[in-house]
Amino acid sequence: MVYDYIIENFKNGEPIFISELPGESKDYLRQEMKRLVDDGKLERLHNGVYFLSYMTILGTKGKISVDKYIEKKYLTVNGMTVGYITGLQLANKYGFTTQNPSCYEICSNEATTKQRKQEIDGNTIVVYKPVVDITEKNKSALQFLDMMTMIDKYSEITGKELVSKLKRYASSVKLDFRTVKEYLPLYPDKVYRNIYEAGLMEKLI
Repeated sequence: MVYDYIIENFKNGEPIFISELPGESKDYLRQEMKRLVDDGKLERLHNGVYFLSYMTILGTKGKISVDKYIEKKYLTVNGMTVGYITGLQLANKYGFTTQNPSCYEICSNEATTKQRKQEIDGNTIVVYKPVVDITEKNKSALQFLDMMTMIDKYSEITGKELVSKLKRYASSVKLDFRTVKEYLPLYPDKVYRNIYEAGLMEKLI
């Protein structure tokens, strides 16, 4: 039974992609999923994506986890790293700004166009096409170069404090500066300047 498999393998709020379910016939799976939605056992997010119906401790109808949806759809596919968080959310995560992002910004191999907006349960997701295919090996370097593209726009700290925080960030993600150097030419010239001003240029020499 499809429902038994779902109950055993998926948690509340976790997105269920039809491609993750066992079964030779996609038509059969779609019919089963429609029946489970009609029976109130599943909720349909959009075509091919579902989640279990559940109630929260407050007695309200449970929602899909947007973070888990992003993780499965754009960041890790079939166990492979294919994307990363970027933009204001990235700057906020590492303490360069206290601003909370109004949308999720993702760089992903799953992007079909240079930039695409998607609305998921009232949340905006902006997906960008990467400058090169993202892998586990180059993810941190590309994410760092994204950060250095926007650091002057988003950072609320400057001077020695900024330099110190950037060095801690590079250390925390175990940044390989040889990989950074390899992809640096694909980024705007101002990234060189931002890296120089951050006191990290000697790492690239």
